[in-house]
Amino acid sequence: MAKKKETKEIDTSTEDKIKEAARVVFHKKGYAATRTRDIAEEAGINLSLLNYYFRSKEKLFEIIMLETMGVFVNSMIGVLNDEKTTLIEKVEIISHRYIDTIKEQPEIPGFIAGEIRNNVGNVLEKIPVSQIINNSFLVKQYKAEVESGRIKNVSHIQFIMNVLGLILFPFISQPLIMGGADIKNNEFNDMLEQRKKLIPIWIEAMLKA
Repeated sequence: MAKKKETKEIDTSTEDKIKEAARVVFHKKGYAATRTRDIAEEAGINLSLLNYYFRSKEKLFEIIMLETMGVFVNSMIGVLNDEKTTLIEKVEIISHRYIDTIKEQPEIPGFIAGEIRNNVGNVLEKIPVSQIINNSFLVKQYKAEVESGRIKNVSHIQFIMNVLGLILFPFISQPLIMGGADIKNNEFNDMLEQRKKLIPIWIEAMLKA
C-alpha cells in the first residue's frame, strides 16, 4: 500500500511540473510558437514522458488557458457580488487586485489578448463570463445608479470596459510606454502603484461626465 501511495505522489508531482512548465512557455510564447519540446525542456523531462501525461499540445494548452482565465475571473466574483461596497469601492478593489496580480505575472494580459480570439467559444463554454457579470450585484447596483439619475445612462458594458482598459492597457503596451517615454522598470512600477488610486477617481469622473 505504501509503495502505491508513493507512486501516486510522484505521478502528481510530475504532472504538476509539466503544467507549470506549460504555463510559463505558453504565457511567454503563445500557442503557435510553442513546441511540446519547449515545454519538456522547461520541465526538465524528456518528451516521451510529457506525451505520456498529456497526449497533445492542444489539450495542455486548453488546460492552461482555462486555468489562467479561471483565476482571472473567479478572483473577482466576490468583489462583484459584495453588497456592502459602492461601485467606486469595487473599482478600487479590482484595480488593486488586478494590478498586483499582473505585476507578478505581467505576461498574462498579452497571453489572454493574443490567444482568446482563437479559443473564445471554448473559454466561454467552460467559464460563463457573461452570466457571472450580468447576474452580479455590481450590474444591479450600476443600473440602480442610472435609474436614480446619479450617473449617466450608459451601458454597464462600457463601464466594465473602461475599468478593465485602464487596468490592462499599461501592461499590454508596457514595452511601447517604457521605450517611448524612456522610463525604467522601477518608474513604471511606481506609475502602476499610482494607478491604483487614480483609476477609481477617473472612473467616478467618467460616470458623472
